[in-house]
Amino acid sequence: MKKTRIKMLLLVLTLFLTTGCATTLVDKDKQAVRNPETGQALTENILCKPTSKTTIETYKKNGVKINQLPDCDKFQVTSGKYEGLWTSLLIKPLAFVILFIGKYVKSFALAVIIVSLIIRFIAYPVTKKTAIQSELLKKANPELERLKKKYEGKTDQESMMKQSQEMMMIYKKYNISPMSGCLFSFLQLPLFIAFFEAINRVPAIFEDHFLGLQLGTTPSVGFGTSGIWMYLLLILLIGATTYFSFQLNATADMNSSMKSMPYIMTGLIVVTGLFMPSALGIYWVTTNLFTIVQNIIVKRSKKSYGKA
Repeated sequence: MKKTRIKMLLLVLTLFLTTGCATTLVDKDKQAVRNPETGQALTENILCKPTSKTTIETYKKNGVKINQLPDCDKFQVTSGKYEGLWTSLLIKPLAFVILFIGKYVKSFALAVIIVSLIIRFIAYPVTKKTAIQSELLKKANPELERLKKKYEGKTDQESMMKQSQEMMMIYKKYNISPMSGCLFSFLQLPLFIAFFEAINRVPAIFEDHFLGLQLGTTPSVGFGTSGIWMYLLLILLIGATTYFSFQLNATADMNSSMKSMPYIMTGLIVVTGLFMPSALGIYWVTTNLFTIVQNIIVKRSKKSYGKA
């Protein structure tokens, strides 16, 4: 019970920290200002100066004081004014790391991939435990199904209590901890938002190109450019990796309605992917691929199951 309260507190803290997002640049008619070259919606509260002359002129035309911002290659975690915990503790450090790595690998897309992998390697002990729990649930499923049938239709308090006790005994037998490994799941949403903000608020990132993709351009806009096939490939990769990631995490005790969740979630994320910057799509594909490889390794490492 104590662990549950701690994790709920972490969830509330996460929601608190994620307040205060990037602000869309709007014109005098309150319409979103788009980059004339790429079609992407521009962010007003960028952290450093753009380098594209067209982008600079667009910002100046809409009242953004570009000259007061540092150059992106000189950006520091302490640059600019204090904007709250969310920006100070996550957005600026993340942007700084991406810029730092990008300067040496000569690609901010590669920097996003590298930072994504670093985060996943740091979180590996937690995410591995989650994957192991999923496999243990599959092993325990026959007994859980028998227990479900045993108490089917019984709604009195005594029967429900006995069912709960017997379920806990099955969990103990297979060393299953229902709440185990939930921490990274709580962190996935704020991390996704943090990458989204870091990409949108750092011109050096959203102005960069990678394999025919303009990192700040969304696939929905990119479909109207000469690079349509690369944006289409990105969407296909988002969909495929999301689906297989959900499938590998699915447990055998899922009811018929839950078994459709991989399809529903994949569809929702593909639609979302159409309207998020290409760099964020690259981040999503990278983390999905890491999850897929991790879960395959866990499935083949049967000896790990007893150590969850």
